[in-house]
Amino acid sequence: MNNMKISLVNLAVALGIGSILVSCQQGKPTSINPGDKSTATGLAYGRDDGDEGFIVKDFKGQPPAPNMIYIEGGRTVLGSGEEDVMFARDNVERTVTIMSFFMDETEIANIHWLEYMHFLRQDSGHNPDLYAQAMPDTAVWVKELSFNDPYRDHYLRYPGFRYYPVVGVSWDQATDYCKWRSNVVNYKLAQDADIEISQTGANGRIPLESGVVVPDYRLPTEAEWEYAAAALIGVQYGDENQTNRRLYPWDGHSLRNPYGRQMGQFLCNFKRGRGDYAGIAGKLNDGAMITDQVYAYPPNDYNLYNMAGNVNEWVMDVYRSLSFQDVEDLNPLRRNDYKDPTKSYDKENSLVGNFANGNENPSSMEISKKNKQPRVYKGGSWADAAYWCSPGNRRFWAQDSSSSTIGFRCAMIQAGRNY
Repeated sequence: MNNMKISLVNLAVALGIGSILVSCQQGKPTSINPGDKSTATGLAYGRDDGDEGFIVKDFKGQPPAPNMIYIEGGRTVLGSGEEDVMFARDNVERTVTIMSFFMDETEIANIHWLEYMHFLRQDSGHNPDLYAQAMPDTAVWVKELSFNDPYRDHYLRYPGFRYYPVVGVSWDQATDYCKWRSNVVNYKLAQDADIEISQTGANGRIPLESGVVVPDYRLPTEAEWEYAAAALIGVQYGDENQTNRRLYPWDGHSLRNPYGRQMGQFLCNFKRGRGDYAGIAGKLNDGAMITDQVYAYPPNDYNLYNMAGNVNEWVMDVYRSLSFQDVEDLNPLRRNDYKDPTKSYDKENSLVGNFANGNENPSSMEISKKNKQPRVYKGGSWADAAYWCSPGNRRFWAQDSSSSTIGFRCAMIQAGRNY
């Protein structure tokens, strides 16, 4: 009898705790379930434009965005882990935290850029300069001492190159593409949600309050790019200690696959040595004498393709050699010459090697004199030695310049979350 009473008491306690938890979960408002009235004023929320109350639209969370992969953020150590062969001393290791974000699964391909140019051509009646400004510089393939001329005419437009990364695109052009893509994707999401164009704002933008749009596409920051490339989520083994680093976006110090049927195959597209871009006929190991398709080679642990090799990629940051000295340790970004002014640069000794076009690039001071900021690019390319495929290494190029070795991919914040 006593045991039955104890059991009944335990059951009552369990049911009571359960009901409290349920009531707490159901009773406390959230972004997705805000309730029917304001917890601050007690006034009822409106649900459509015909109501007088404060309109609270239905919200199911940030909508999925095309080609975007979720990158879980966290603490990391940025900077080069290799010997500084350029003696730049511009990327000393430092600990930072990166918020979670989204990044393109692949580099932006020729087919994506041709789609962009197609719609710009349709809109050229409103602004005829837009189409011309978006045209990649196909002459980046042409050099005085080589016969790469066919790529000038065929690489961008020939259907066989559709899913090869677009090149000849400057930082400015890549940024313009991000803005266009944001508008197009959100317009499509608004259509799918039956939002009329008349409900958009004065500038044609769908209001953020609608809850059906995604944040803007943009270039990733250098910190985001480096963090996503290293993909250290793949070396966590159940504790909070980061016991491993990666020289490349995969485990180990080798450029070759150590496993299975692909054993011995290169894991990225790079220049193997002087005059050697792919190996010998019958055994073309890395499979590409120039760029390769954006889905070539195994993805890293975030399922991002070609975060080493194939093409270098523009990032948002202005290049400053002292970026590591004065830095925010949460979502760092170098957006201008704040605390690292251009005038303090030694014009004779501020060169950083850049072999994208076979020459050293101008110093950041020389670029700034032309009112064009030097922008960072990362990742290594089909024409680079393996050294540049390490995520921590960095170079710069003028934001209005382009190369046959530089492309880009987009990123996007995760809105409405605190991690």
